[in-house]
Amino acid sequence: MGLTLIEDASYYGQNSYGATHSDTSGWQKTLSNYCQDDTINAIPLAFLNVFFSTGGLPEINMANTCNPTDSGVFAGTSLANCQFLAADIKACQAKGKVITLSLGGATGAASFSSDSQAETFADTIWNLFLGGSSSTRPFGDAVLDGIDLDIEGGGSTGFAAFVTRIRSHATGASKQYYVTAAPQCVFPDAYLGTVLNAVAFDAVYVQYNNYCGVQNYNNANVRASQILPRSLLDTEHRLVQAWNFNVWDNWAKTQAINKNVKIYIGAPASSTAAGSGYVDAATLGSIAKATRSAYSSFGGIMLWDASQAYANGRFDQAVKSAMGSGSGTGTTTPTTTSTTTTSTTKTTTTTTSTTKTTTTTSSTPTTTAGTGSCASVAAWSATATYTGGMQATYNGHLWTAQWWTYGDIPGGAAGVWVDNGACSSSKKVATAAAASVVANDAEVTASANTTSASAEATTSAPEPSASIKARNSRFFKL
Repeated sequence: MGLTLIEDASYYGQNSYGATHSDTSGWQKTLSNYCQDDTINAIPLAFLNVFFSTGGLPEINMANTCNPTDSGVFAGTSLANCQFLAADIKACQAKGKVITLSLGGATGAASFSSDSQAETFADTIWNLFLGGSSSTRPFGDAVLDGIDLDIEGGGSTGFAAFVTRIRSHATGASKQYYVTAAPQCVFPDAYLGTVLNAVAFDAVYVQYNNYCGVQNYNNANVRASQILPRSLLDTEHRLVQAWNFNVWDNWAKTQAINKNVKIYIGAPASSTAAGSGYVDAATLGSIAKATRSAYSSFGGIMLWDASQAYANGRFDQAVKSAMGSGSGTGTTTPTTTSTTTTSTTKTTTTTTSTTKTTTTTSSTPTTTAGTGSCASVAAWSATATYTGGMQATYNGHLWTAQWWTYGDIPGGAAGVWVDNGACSSSKKVATAAAASVVANDAEVTASANTTSASAEATTSAPEPSASIKARNSRFFKL
């Protein structure tokens, strides 16, 4: 079977409602409680939060449902014994639910020192939770349907090798296994960006809670001073684009190993589920409906978390209803192709955003190298990042970016690029466009001048700084 395109994939395990409410009636219930209807079709269990602990085995902590302190551990380890959950897991799977294990979390000790260590860990995960065998299986004889990577620290080393090893184990298995990821909406993700480009994923649950979140869906431009800490404004005085599903859609069609990967809108299921990013069910349903119509990579809605959704008047059902007809159709087939490409860790100190468009294309446009007065300007690239004032040639014309952009074709619907005329005409300097931005708002002057002085395209979008990552830390935590 394929992974159903669903309106609601909800994380389970961290009792998010209980973390902010003393009213125990709304606290996380048993897993099977969330499998009684067809609203939630995929449930990542959160989290396996420590990779290497006592006895060389990992740790899992699922709050009030199962944890090392209250549920007991296997002898000589710190691995919680949650075998009582086996019946619930199998009951949910019997109803067609996809039950996976989420690795990491906002405070997890989840990293590798090498590919070799990651591959060995993949063997451990396979034996403890998936199709292998072990005397210390936390969920007993229940076999989960795959793994989810929610990596929010420690770097990217080894994760591509980890996924490749899991895929290798799954090849020829008696059931299908899925690999998903949950990056921040800021593109590319600081920890999963290179991994997403190196190995195949079946679905990506994008966390829309940063400045690029659903709360800014209708904001074509957001002033940096409105969304960044004042301490960062010396380097972040600029216009930024808010909603960026088009960027993730472009990634799915042009960079992803699995070109059938589905992109989900990850959102809080309640105002108390996250520090930012919550919108009401009608709004989220409307956003999902519009996104589904515009982008073929759209897979559905991911919510944090099940306890919050149920306590918030069945937020999951309300969103599904608001999405209307046409939702929940089609499937994405699990990928079995392996890749040996390894990932690397990148470090940057700049937070960027992306450009909102209403249309996208997966084709590779023809670009024309500069001639005459454009000879020193590189051709536009779909995989390069441009900031305000930077230039590129496209179809024989010189173009200047008005603000940060990634994947937006010069002359396209986004309106990012200014056509400076055919390349046979006199070249216009990059500062011209930068000056026009400054004229609109003096606040961006410093950034525009800096950009024009160093007008050089990069091959990947900058990642968020540590301070931004900490301030906008993922809402998937206690």
